[in-house]
Amino acid sequence: MAKKNMAEMSFLDHLEELRWLLIRSTIAILAGATIAFFFSDFIFNEIIFGPKSVDFFTYQFFCDISQKFGLDESLCVKEINLPIQNREMGGQFSIHLWTSITVGFIFAFPFILWEIWKFISPALYDSEKKYASAFIIISSLLFFIGVLFGYYIIAPLSVQFFASYIVSTEINNSIDITSYISLMKTSAIASGLLFELPIIIYFLTKLGLVTPDFLRKYRKYTLVIVLILSAIITPPDIISQVIVAIPIMILYEISILISATVMKKQNKTTDLTNY
Repeated sequence: MAKKNMAEMSFLDHLEELRWLLIRSTIAILAGATIAFFFSDFIFNEIIFGPKSVDFFTYQFFCDISQKFGLDESLCVKEINLPIQNREMGGQFSIHLWTSITVGFIFAFPFILWEIWKFISPALYDSEKKYASAFIIISSLLFFIGVLFGYYIIAPLSVQFFASYIVSTEINNSIDITSYISLMKTSAIASGLLFELPIIIYFLTKLGLVTPDFLRKYRKYTLVIVLILSAIITPPDIISQVIVAIPIMILYEISILISATVMKKQNKTTDLTNY
């Protein structure tokens, strides 16, 4: 039986489609989580706990850059003293389970996007439906770049700063595993979703909720907001904040170009219709 058009679907039909979207997406996440569960040694020792080592790529990269340009070695990380502890009976199993689910979500993200596209596609024009592959590829690419940015930039900067921050010599840092994992997950997932900004702006422009003039008008306010967010999610030093703020502002400028392109096409279509 042919699938109903959006106009022909009732509210209950929409709920049914949404229910199956959630079910299929959940199955995909659990499938990815199951695979990740059996690769815990690599995921934890090599990936999650990677930023605890002074040999981590990011630390070596910044150190090499500082030496190449004749700067001091302030960017070179000599030591990271960050013992991790577990204080709950089932803590390690819980962390293992939820970390696997997080990895499963990252792996399943392209499939989830595909499910979302199928859900909204009945409301799109035929000329727009042909961009399904481009939507999935670009959105997934932006998400994975964001995850890598969070893992290789935000997470190690935060780990290095908080591991070395001492308010009193009477206090020893012994970080709980849940706190450390939370930092890693938040850095990666939040960055991945933040890098979806151009896609979000595209659809907001299509809906008439955002215009390029609006984005340009509030560019300076956006810069302030970005710097505030950078100060929240990174250590309180200028270099870290600038490193995080630059790619976000680049994404914002790209979003303006995307919004302008969408508006231009919509205006051209309107002019042809009126003609």
